[in-house]
Amino acid sequence: MQVLLQHLAHTRSGDKGNTSNIAVFAYEPEFYELLKAQLTAERFKDFHRDAIKGEVIRYEVDAIDALNFVAHGALGGGVSRSLCLDNYGKALSAAILGFPMEVPESLCHKLRKL
Repeated sequence: MQVLLQHLAHTRSGDKGNTSNIAVFAYEPEFYELLKAQLTAERFKDFHRDAIKGEVIRYEVDAIDALNFVAHGALGGGVSRSLCLDNYGKALSAAILGFPMEVPESLCHKLRKL
């Protein structure tokens, strides 16, 4: 079954210069395994299309069921230099919650309803 990431996880973000740091936290340990398999650095960058110009590095934080994405060249030169508000880290972290995820029927009862 395909659902949006927002039903499996929540996000936090931080910005520094022209780099955005976005963490995705699974609501359930079973969801974390799905995140690791489906939300790769490449798919994260592709999802944001032209907003991220540089490299995206994904770090797995297994102890807290989280993925941390460091997106270089993601803020249009930096928050204080850009007129494009949509590229700020908070907007990028909110947008990724619309990422499509495949979830087995056996886990659907654990999905968060919004």
